Amino acid sequence: MRTFNFTQGSTSLLLSMPHNGTAIPDDIAVRMSDHGRTVPDTDWHLDRLYDFAAGLGASVLKPFYSRYVVDLNRAPDGSQLYPGASNTELCPYSCFDGSPIYLDGKAPDEDEVAERTERYWRPYHLKLGSELARLRSVHGIALLFEAHSIRSEVPRFFEGKLPDLNLGTADGASCDARLEKLLRGALMSAKGYTFAVNGRFKGGYITRNYGAPEENVHAVQLEQAQISYMEETQPFAYDEERAKQIKSVLVQLLETLLAWSAERT
Repeated sequence: MRTFNFTQGSTSLLLSMPHNGTAIPDDIAVRMSDHGRTVPDTDWHLDRLYDFAAGLGASVLKPFYSRYVVDLNRAPDGSQLYPGASNTELCPYSCFDGSPIYLDGKAPDEDEVAERTERYWRPYHLKLGSELARLRSVHGIALLFEAHSIRSEVPRFFEGKLPDLNLGTADGASCDARLEKLLRGALMSAKGYTFAVNGRFKGGYITRNYGAPEENVHAVQLEQAQISYMEETQPFAYDEERAKQIKSVLVQLLETLLAWSAERT
C-alpha cells in the first residue's frame, strides 16, 4: 500500500510536507465525528503553494493520509514536543479547537496506535531518512526543508495572532548557524510579512530528529500562517493573489538554501 508520493530531484534539497495529506481510511472514518472527517487541521494546499520546488531541483515528499490517522511530525513513542504546553498526540484525539475527532468510545487504543505507526508513519520516515542519506552521499551535504502551515489564530497553542512566517531550527541545533542567519535575512527582506525565528514553533520531531549539522545534514521548518495564502475557514479555499505574493518569499528561502549548499560543495 502506497502511503506517500515522492519525486526525486537533482540538488541537495529535500522538501517534506508531512501534514499535507487529507485521506482517511474507511475503517477509521466511520468512527470519527462529522467535524473530524473534514480534517480541519490539515496544512492545506502546501503542494500547490510549493509547486515550484521540483523546478528548483528539490526532491519532494508528501503523504496521502491525514495527520488524524497518524502525525508524521511526532515521535513514534508519543513523547511531547513542547513539555508543559498543549500538545497533540501521535494519533490525535482532538482537533485544534478542542472538539473530539472520534465518536464516544471509538478513539484508537494503544494497539491500534502501534499498528498505524507501522503502516503509515514508518514508511514515510524510512523514505525521508534514505533520501537524506542519498543526498549526502551524492552531494556531500543534505538539506531538509519542512513545510507547514496553520491557522493564524489558535488559542490552544499560542496567544494572539501568529507571525506570517515562523522559522524553526530547534534553537540552532538542527542547522548551521550561518545558514540560519542567511534565512533570517531572507525573511527580514520579505516586505509586508511578519516573521519569527525559533518563536512558538521551533521545529517538530522531523526537524529535531534529522537535523545533524555536524554530519552535514541541515534541517529547518517553516510554519506559515494560512491567512497569508488561503481562507482559514471552510471550504479552506486557496487564494491565488495572496499565494502568488508570498510564493516569491518561499522561492527566495529555497534559493537561499541551495546557494549556501553550493558554496560548501
